[in-house]
Amino acid sequence: MKSWRRSRNLLLVSALSLAVALTGCESAAISTSPSPSASAKPPEATKAPEGGGQAGAQTIPTDFKQSPFLDGKNLAAVKERLPSDFKITNEIPSSQMKYEIGTYGGVMRTVTSAPNWDADVFVMNNEPLLNTPGILGEEITGNVLKGYKMSDDQKTISFEMRKGLKWSDGKPVTTEDVRFTVEDVLNNPELTPIFPVWLRSGGVAEGAPLKLEVTDEYNFKISFDRPYGGILIRLAIQGWRGYTELVKPAHYLKQFHKKYTPLEKLEPAIKEAGFQPGEWVNLFNDKDITNWELANQKAVGFPVLYPWVMTKYTENMASYERNPYYFKVDTAGNQLPYIDRIQSTLVQDIEMVGLKTIAGEVDFSRESAALVKMPLYKENEKSGYKALLANMHVTPTDIYLNQTFDDPAWQKVVQDVRFRQALNLALNRKEIIDTIYYGFAKPGTIEDPAFDLTKANQLLDDMGLKKGPDGKRLGPDGKVFTIPFEVGAQAPDIVPMTQLVVEMWKQLGLNVTMKTIDQTLYTTRREANQLQASMIWTHTPLWYMGDWGTANWGTLWDKWRTTGGKEGKEPPADVKKLYTLIDNAAAANPTDAKKIIEQVKQEMKDKVYYFIPISEVKQPLIVNAKLRNIPSDSSFAIAANFSGEQFFFGK
Repeated sequence: MKSWRRSRNLLLVSALSLAVALTGCESAAISTSPSPSASAKPPEATKAPEGGGQAGAQTIPTDFKQSPFLDGKNLAAVKERLPSDFKITNEIPSSQMKYEIGTYGGVMRTVTSAPNWDADVFVMNNEPLLNTPGILGEEITGNVLKGYKMSDDQKTISFEMRKGLKWSDGKPVTTEDVRFTVEDVLNNPELTPIFPVWLRSGGVAEGAPLKLEVTDEYNFKISFDRPYGGILIRLAIQGWRGYTELVKPAHYLKQFHKKYTPLEKLEPAIKEAGFQPGEWVNLFNDKDITNWELANQKAVGFPVLYPWVMTKYTENMASYERNPYYFKVDTAGNQLPYIDRIQSTLVQDIEMVGLKTIAGEVDFSRESAALVKMPLYKENEKSGYKALLANMHVTPTDIYLNQTFDDPAWQKVVQDVRFRQALNLALNRKEIIDTIYYGFAKPGTIEDPAFDLTKANQLLDDMGLKKGPDGKRLGPDGKVFTIPFEVGAQAPDIVPMTQLVVEMWKQLGLNVTMKTIDQTLYTTRREANQLQASMIWTHTPLWYMGDWGTANWGTLWDKWRTTGGKEGKEPPADVKKLYTLIDNAAAANPTDAKKIIEQVKQEMKDKVYYFIPISEVKQPLIVNAKLRNIPSDSSFAIAANFSGEQFFFGK
């Protein structure tokens, strides 16, 4: 690659090395020891600690305190607002954070460039039904639900709810909310035309939907007709699911459901919402705010279980205030969160995010922080923040060629494994790591990391991709074969990484182009099978995610898979084999799942379905210098978001 890149990188690497020395950052291996049995029992009725974090072997509080922010708001005593089965926080393992009892108060400022979305606020606020401390997948504990017990045959799971748990409007949370969600929403074909695959037996499209049995006001069971030990990790973390998948506020949503409110009485609300007469389904979906919409302006006034509740949304800011009924406390009996309010500012683009960050106008930033800016972050720490480094939970710049794009010549080339092997051999991982990640990453090992242009060119020659008079290779249709990258700016490293890959693949005589498109358009084009080449992350460091980019490199095949063959296009046998392994891992208990994932990786190594150039990438974490209870650099950076209710401003 060009010498100017190398010169620039020497300067930046030196600056970044100094930055890391100042932060005391060290790489740390994540434990891969087997998870406990999925038949773990729920916490005992004596209110034993729920494991991890500050819970440990601490004394359970009997006296409770609230933030002065809530004084004078005509609320019941904090003890009456908490469930009797309150939760002591365990979001971060004690090995990854030295927990301090915090003090109340303050406003935490975040920033986003996406309307109706703030990834940092989403992860901080989102509450899954179960929890895995540190998002490691090493243990599964209670969260919104108090606990669980799985049957020996892994077909039935019994859940216990927290007695006295309340929605943010003070209404009780009971099994009626579960029954309503399953019977009246999930099993209503008008509201849910396609039953979620992950809630079918085995987590596959052909599996039977779960069955619900309500035992009493606080206990229920879900069952499947085949073993499904993997459902627990899905409830805890996979896919960043929240409690809204199985627990919705029935008392609020029934007013928009025609089973409980006659259609004629719904018509005024339907009209006010801008829908056509009779479109009660559209009204219901508009009023039902899922976890993915918690940062959407429509969330104002919707009952939630989050630490902070959206109270106001303007053109450039979303405001959140503490939930007076939040169910978690610290070991001193302080109701969480410590911080009273969040202000999420909307700016024009990702560059404006960076400018506000270095100006000291942001108290927490992970999603939009980039290694490329780390020297700049360190240089401006005088603005009142700290620039830290932790572990990235994704491989951030994976490369996809859509093998199902509707063009016969394209399909013939990209579906040939020799073509994908050749492109993989043309990726100079050392150049990528030095240029884009300044040494703070390692070559990916899921696929062959070797760099060999001679062998790569030979593979393309063997395929019959001959070069024309201009030196560019021709496809089977006799036309110049083009790889047209279309990428969004979902992360700061995507555009420069794509630019580098374009130059690398051009060395093979391929015509490679690139253009950036709006993030919304990117998603629309991908779902419509209109993207040929793209770049985005996958969660390969997290064994339980089952995220192997299938919707990107085989869009129509993936639709076939997720709709049980009703949509999309049937994939070839080797792709079906990969899908089966992924599905088997998702259905298995953690110990077995990890073994199956190794088989998935072997298939990836053999077939190179998409390209995973790097691994073990470091991620910046920008936090206010006074912010406390930040996990150590041995954790995943995103795990810090999960402990947001434990943040507090020190002196």
